[in-house]
Amino acid sequence: MSGLAITALTLSHFRSHKAARLEFDGRPVAIVGPNGAGKTNILEAMSLLSPGRGLRRATADEIARKPESLGWKITADLRGFGADHQVETWAEGGDTRSVRIDGKAATQSALGRIARVLWLVPAMDRLWIEAAEGRRRFLDRMTLSFVPDHAEAVLAYEKAMRDRNRLLKDQITDPHWYGALEAQMASAGAQITANRQAALTQLRQAQDGAETAFPRADLTLTTIEDAADLSLALSENRRRDMVAGRTLIGPHRADMSAIFAAKGVPAEQCSTGEQKALLISLILANARALSTELGAAPILLLDEVAAHLDADRRAALYDELCALGAQALMTGTEAALFDSLGPRAQNLSVTEINGLSSVTK
Repeated sequence: MSGLAITALTLSHFRSHKAARLEFDGRPVAIVGPNGAGKTNILEAMSLLSPGRGLRRATADEIARKPESLGWKITADLRGFGADHQVETWAEGGDTRSVRIDGKAATQSALGRIARVLWLVPAMDRLWIEAAEGRRRFLDRMTLSFVPDHAEAVLAYEKAMRDRNRLLKDQITDPHWYGALEAQMASAGAQITANRQAALTQLRQAQDGAETAFPRADLTLTTIEDAADLSLALSENRRRDMVAGRTLIGPHRADMSAIFAAKGVPAEQCSTGEQKALLISLILANARALSTELGAAPILLLDEVAAHLDADRRAALYDELCALGAQALMTGTEAALFDSLGPRAQNLSVTEINGLSSVTK
């Protein structure tokens, strides 16, 4: 096995899995079982091998298996970029989660430097027709895969914005109180926007000339780009922000739009199947771009990915994943959904009895 992959995953008191050890050989993994059996919980555990709160955006306390509520732990053997690592992440009681890499305490940001994990879950199917917040989160996950330090710029911006929002709520009018905070927001905000635009450029390049069965998505980011422009806009908008009690402009209000390129139709006006295909197209483009840049495809977590795809497009997706050489974990309720993968895939079955999940080959 070569490239980026998880070779073993151990779960302890994680959601419906009281104790489980899974071993992988680098091939795509088809995880089959009925609804509620615990398939997505495996993908969620894998997603926590990257910075952030994982594919469900759950708190550490929400993840712990009930009724024990003893905390939880994930241990993974990772074949990374030229080196093998053991990664541990856990939370005890109501504590926030901790990370250890090769036996040493580490930050969540450090996870993004030794691995890249992308995911697509059913909640994203409505990405193009719901609020801009979900699209920003989707874009930031892709951006983070290219720029692991992107999270630090986001945290710096959000901290300064929280402090500014306190001033606004307290009806503080002295401009000296705002100046330093708005300068911090403008600097971090410009970096956030630059990172996002760079990610979009890499996605466009990865779509250009790619032989794929999935439609090209033309992406546009609506935001204020220049630090000086953002600083001025924040200053001029204080009165309006004070009425609202929060900051109404900046990269936290940016939006990403997509066009189904072949038809020239906005994504929100496309059919459900076309919207799903556009999302898959972007995930594949993200994976191709990372493979070109890093020499290895990212780990892909695709929950119920076969939904809204006909047999031909399912087969095309599996062919592309295998051509990428990506370790892709996919869930489905029926084994027949993965028939076209044949021996190219590793197969796992998940069952659940009385709230306890069990995994078998």
